[in-house]
Amino acid sequence: MTSNHANFGADNGNGANLFDDCAEISDGWSRLAKSVRQVSASLPDGSPETMASSVATPLEQQFSSIAGITSMTSSSSLGSSQITLQFDLNRDIDGAAQDVQAAIAKAIRQLPSTMTTPPSYRKVNPADQPVLYLSLSSEILPLSTINKYAETQLAQRLSMVSGVAQVNVFGSQKYAVRALLDPNSLSAKGIGTDEVADAISKGNSNLPTGNLYGNQQNLTIESNGQLTNADAYRNLTIAYRNGSPVHLSDLGQVVDSVENDKVASWYFSRSLGFGETEQAKAGEFPGRRAIVLAIQKQPGTNTVETVAQIKKILPNFQKQLPAAISMEVLFDRSQPIKESIEDVQFTLMLTIALVVLVIFLFLRNLSATIIPSLAVPLSLVATFGVMLLLGYSLDNLSLMALTLVVGLVVDRCNFGFWNRFLKFDTNVVQSIFASTASRWR
Repeated sequence: MTSNHANFGADNGNGANLFDDCAEISDGWSRLAKSVRQVSASLPDGSPETMASSVATPLEQQFSSIAGITSMTSSSSLGSSQITLQFDLNRDIDGAAQDVQAAIAKAIRQLPSTMTTPPSYRKVNPADQPVLYLSLSSEILPLSTINKYAETQLAQRLSMVSGVAQVNVFGSQKYAVRALLDPNSLSAKGIGTDEVADAISKGNSNLPTGNLYGNQQNLTIESNGQLTNADAYRNLTIAYRNGSPVHLSDLGQVVDSVENDKVASWYFSRSLGFGETEQAKAGEFPGRRAIVLAIQKQPGTNTVETVAQIKKILPNFQKQLPAAISMEVLFDRSQPIKESIEDVQFTLMLTIALVVLVIFLFLRNLSATIIPSLAVPLSLVATFGVMLLLGYSLDNLSLMALTLVVGLVVDRCNFGFWNRFLKFDTNVVQSIFASTASRWR
């Protein structure tokens, strides 16, 4: 696959259309971000090589037949693979999403049967950082229980919020039972690992048992064949040797654990004494193990509005969680944006006040002072009115443009005032020239 890079705007050599070029760049970047799709797949305990060859490669082969793809990149790590698809800007993105879903359905037969969840795709820009981080931690409950609440309640509900593209779970601790087999015990009883895996699969089935048909009524037979914890697995019969059953506990240790015990996340705060306790000075982590939710927004949506909608429903989530689970906001990307807007507002007000004050002190003319004091605010109000009608929102580029435009408006007003002042007050001009000439003599 080749990667084509779109070029937005043009250099006309005179800089006269600076704001037009900036608008084209902003619009082009928004379209480019919306044309990106990300496909994620997970396989517990899968090595990066296994994920690349058994998971990413079959998916890439199916995606390569989709029309309009300009770039396709994939990355595989322990237990997960991510494939990023970038479509042509002229491609119908809704039709492309349907093609991606159809390609995933075709590739499922070629994927490993041990995958717990099928691949999923999201409309998200991988280069965009999450807008909000949430942490769930507890001093009493195990992480597997916290993870259950995080994925089944919070993550699914947050994904339904308008503007949210994806909710990633960092440090996921899904409950699982691990069988730590002893090679010596396996060799002594003549049992292979494939025989153990087959016995576990058959002993933990959830299949229809059958029906009983009578003269008066029919009955459906229900049997609970699923094993839910390590104690139930320990008594599972793997094979028979010399007429005696060999249980799983005879071949090694069976413990309650998680699907992937190689990942973890911590929650740090000043209340935990980060960097101040003896534990921190000794090089140990003074933080608390936690489950972290990273929320990403959809391309083209407003960050402040999306975060506000998420925070609006967080108190309801806190009420549904057990009292032992604490939920904290680790990072809020909308906060620096709000602070930037407040700084720009203060700068604009200060600029207007200083301009009016300088004009009044130097010109000492009431009409010359009132005109710029009205021209600048009216120009800003008119600009915001046009942006509101066109459905635009404020971003860093808009704030920079507003700051520059205020300077341009003030300069134009000052030029007009000085021309009028110099035209009608020639005596002052002559006195200025005379004083300047006397200094150079």
